[in-house]
Amino acid sequence: MVDLLFKYALISIAVFVSLYAGLLGLLTTSSFQAHVVYLHRIQMTWFKDLDVPESFGFLRNQVIPFSIKLPNGEALYAWHILPVELYRKHESALIAEPSGFVLDITSRLGFELLQNDPDARLILHFHGAAGTVGSGYRVPNYRALSAGQPRKIHVVTFDYRGFGRSNGTPSERGMILDALAVVDWAIKIAEIPPSRILIFGQSLGTAVSIAISEHFALQTPPVVFTGAVLVAPFVDVATLVATYRVAGLMPILSPFAKFPLLFDYLSSFIRDTWTSKDRFAEYARVNEAIGKKYRLTLIHAEDDYDIPSHHTQTVFWHAVNATIAGGISYEELEVKKSKLRTDLGAAGSVMEWRTDNGVIREEILKTGLHDVVMGNPVITMAVMRIFAAADPSFS
Repeated sequence: MVDLLFKYALISIAVFVSLYAGLLGLLTTSSFQAHVVYLHRIQMTWFKDLDVPESFGFLRNQVIPFSIKLPNGEALYAWHILPVELYRKHESALIAEPSGFVLDITSRLGFELLQNDPDARLILHFHGAAGTVGSGYRVPNYRALSAGQPRKIHVVTFDYRGFGRSNGTPSERGMILDALAVVDWAIKIAEIPPSRILIFGQSLGTAVSIAISEHFALQTPPVVFTGAVLVAPFVDVATLVATYRVAGLMPILSPFAKFPLLFDYLSSFIRDTWTSKDRFAEYARVNEAIGKKYRLTLIHAEDDYDIPSHHTQTVFWHAVNATIAGGISYEELEVKKSKLRTDLGAAGSVMEWRTDNGVIREEILKTGLHDVVMGNPVITMAVMRIFAAADPSFS
């Protein structure tokens, strides 16, 4: 009996090792790697129609499904979400409009309410891996984003190429081009100046967010948005796969993390590196150099089992380090944080690093998981804190 159990155990181990070896082999191919990193074929809309946002709990025509054109002729599927109090004021007129996907969003009342209000604010929303604009905790996230000022804060969210109804295949370069097209739409079509635009990103969306924030800060003249709120950022893909498990079970490269040479070799096959730590640093450095006001808020829950919260602490250090002539070590910053950090008890802790030009804020929450936090009041507060700092009359 013992021999039989031992035999089955060996067979099970052999099967697991074979599957894992097969996974590593497939991960060296760009197409399979894209599916693992982006999970873009996983819809998670549970047979609901994205062109019927009411099925996700929205009011009739509170959400306008539309598309944003790309330079290559393709289009990104998007939602424009109206703040609820603004909707209430114009409810009758909004209800009277046809519902569903619109070919020309500029013809809709909701767009006019955004474009023609000099006090309107726009949040550009960059979601994480897997799913669509209507998946999971993203719907309550949209409500949390506009809850602080439900008359003025509009949200535009979209699916990257290859996600949902957006055509194409995702890649780092392609998704950054997608994000640039969305910003271009906001500034040139909706005519909202960067000073009234806030960037929001979660998980993978934080990498896209900081990439475009850095891109625009490096332009001549530089373009800096009113701020960015980034939930569950990560250092880079190589660091992430050192701990990440597919579906929470199958490790990617974590078994090799203790063998640096082998880990570095396997990491060399990573196509899309998403080196966010370097982009955080460059974004802070450039804004300090040109004297532009900037605000970054990083939020992470300690019980996030997808991306550990130490990723936020690391990118926070990279950003802070870039603001100091001569730099500061991670250990030195930890000493300063121990003195300056605000302990919020069961709610977590907050650390703010202020310079003459910028505010870099780190919020480490006790709870919130990877996605649940997006619908919590901490998101509403982060948004309002940035908008109010930029314009104290906005309340």
